[in-house]
Amino acid sequence: MTNKLTYFQVGERYTNDQIRFSLNLENLGGIRPSVDARGNVKHLAVLTADVDSGKLRIENPYCDRIEEDVLVYTAQGKAGDQSISGRNKRLIEQYSVPIPFFGFSNIGQQTYRFLGLLELLRHYQETQPDIQGQSRKVWLFEFRIHENPSVIPIDEARIIAAALFEQSRKAIASPNLDRELGNVTEIAATEPMPFNPDVELLRARLMTVQPYRFEHLIKTLMEHSGFRDVSVTPASADGGIDIDAFVEIENDFFSGTHVQAQVKRWRHAVGSVEINGFRGALSSTAKGIYITTSAFTRAAVAEARHDSKPCISLIEGTRLASLFIEKGISGVAAAASNEGDR
Repeated sequence: MTNKLTYFQVGERYTNDQIRFSLNLENLGGIRPSVDARGNVKHLAVLTADVDSGKLRIENPYCDRIEEDVLVYTAQGKAGDQSISGRNKRLIEQYSVPIPFFGFSNIGQQTYRFLGLLELLRHYQETQPDIQGQSRKVWLFEFRIHENPSVIPIDEARIIAAALFEQSRKAIASPNLDRELGNVTEIAATEPMPFNPDVELLRARLMTVQPYRFEHLIKTLMEHSGFRDVSVTPASADGGIDIDAFVEIENDFFSGTHVQAQVKRWRHAVGSVEINGFRGALSSTAKGIYITTSAFTRAAVAEARHDSKPCISLIEGTRLASLFIEKGISGVAAAASNEGDR
């Protein structure tokens, strides 16, 4: 098979040499730009690990991963605090210029599966423990994976990318706000929480829990937080609602209030589109709570608190892990993570 190709097809396998020579890239690295004589990026390849491997997620919950049509990608730099410089900085150029990003997933033996063109949704900094348990700052990039068109001619990739990005951004009311994360103060009217290794370790473990098992963990948490008749909706017919519950009788102000929750064991941030979809699924009698192991964008926070729409409560990953600890059931959550991501 020739090493010089004129197109890539979604789902097909390619060798490292085919990717390298077809796109005129360097041989190493997860971020590989192709630069013209003026130093401008013509196109770029993002190479990630096998994010579909459940084993990889269990061993490292911070690994790159695909969730639905979003790739969560950690910037380059394995030790110490990461910075937006070098090849990492090249990624954010796509906000203003429709540079084609070719996405590939390593499936072993210098072979990669083509994911499709990648659109940068947002990038943000996160505190994570390193392999010694010390905190460090890393940068995460979230890309939307465009599987259509399924065949991408290399010479036409820039035109295709421009059309895809224009259509995608029109579907979001506030694309700039959806690029930034809402902070804890905006969500819970509290001061930002300092980095706590125990909390972050539990959040990491929650991200490895099997999705339906995760919903039952949230059920347990709600039962320990003043709710009664808590039930998890069937996975095949939840209609966008994962949990139904009612405030306990002993609560003088909100006794009997119907509550519905959507829970996402996600690595990537929740945007305004997800909040809108959840609000549309709510019963007319219910108060909504959106719970995630990740974070919310500023646009999601604004949408949840819209002046003319029913307010939705938000619980992000750090607060969620803290609640398990505060209610004395962190051991239950940790045990569930040991069951694996099957």
